[in-house]
Amino acid sequence: MNIVQYTNEKGKRQVAVVKNGMLHPLKGLRSTLEMAEHALVERTSLSTLAKQLASAKGEDYAAALKERRVLPPVDHPDPAHCIITGTGLTHLGSASARDSMHKKLDTKETELTDSLKMFKMGLEGGKPGKGEAGVQPEWFYKGDGRWLVPPGGPLPKPSFALDGGEEPEIAGLYLIDSKGRPVRLGFALGNEYSDHVTERQNYLYLAHSKLRHSAIGPEMITGALPQNIEGKSRIIRKGKVIWEKPFLTGEGNMSHTLANLEYHHFKYEPFRKPGDLHIHYFGTATLSIADGIVTEEGDIFEIEAAPFGAPLRNPLKQMKPDFKPGGVKSL
Repeated sequence: MNIVQYTNEKGKRQVAVVKNGMLHPLKGLRSTLEMAEHALVERTSLSTLAKQLASAKGEDYAAALKERRVLPPVDHPDPAHCIITGTGLTHLGSASARDSMHKKLDTKETELTDSLKMFKMGLEGGKPGKGEAGVQPEWFYKGDGRWLVPPGGPLPKPSFALDGGEEPEIAGLYLIDSKGRPVRLGFALGNEYSDHVTERQNYLYLAHSKLRHSAIGPEMITGALPQNIEGKSRIIRKGKVIWEKPFLTGEGNMSHTLANLEYHHFKYEPFRKPGDLHIHYFGTATLSIADGIVTEEGDIFEIEAAPFGAPLRNPLKQMKPDFKPGGVKSL
């Protein structure tokens, strides 16, 4: 079942089920978070609750998207209680890239880069048995809820950034319940937008490169994630597609299980604070920068995959300097 948050024509928030191009609002609920809290109290699933509360009358989904009334599929009323993170080096990539990677992995351990060492660790220990902990993945922090961009909203390129590049990914969406237990709400398409040029200067700049806005949506799917997902990532410039490539995701195309990635995120007690919302990106193997693409202001990133319904579209926006060296004052 696919869930969308949006504002109706009167400007009021709604949470709805998508069906045949229509948004069917859930009676008495105004957000995915309210929906989740209600489901926890009723001890039922989101899908069951949605079926019970969906209005018969629907609203035009395409119109809501065109008018940019669609919100991220989940958000928090207090952005400070929304934590956005991710993991990298988790995907196998295309067959040719995988073959090339494996050949490099046959070299001596001392000759491997830190990235290849971590990739190899994932291949060897990222899929443990049920109830067991596998190897830790690469992990990074992206920001809080203020760094979350809605479908159609611009992805800001800071004045100091060396690049603004897309990362087509799946994001896991989680609520921490009243007892401090992580509860998975569902999954959404994501653009884990990053600064790859900064990252490539030195691997230790990874943390800087990831401190950027990102986008998820428009839809959240409930239930299990398909094992194999093939999507398309493209860049549109002045109405023309200048780059397009398929991407593969789902556990069948990953070196880690989702359970392992979730464990290594939520094993930290401060990440299990009741009421907090977590958005966690699972990684990708497809980037336009790898094909020599240099993005420009106004480029539109478009990411789509069949289970997730409507594509996620976001334009790139160049920002002006808003903080200068020496800007910190003593009190």
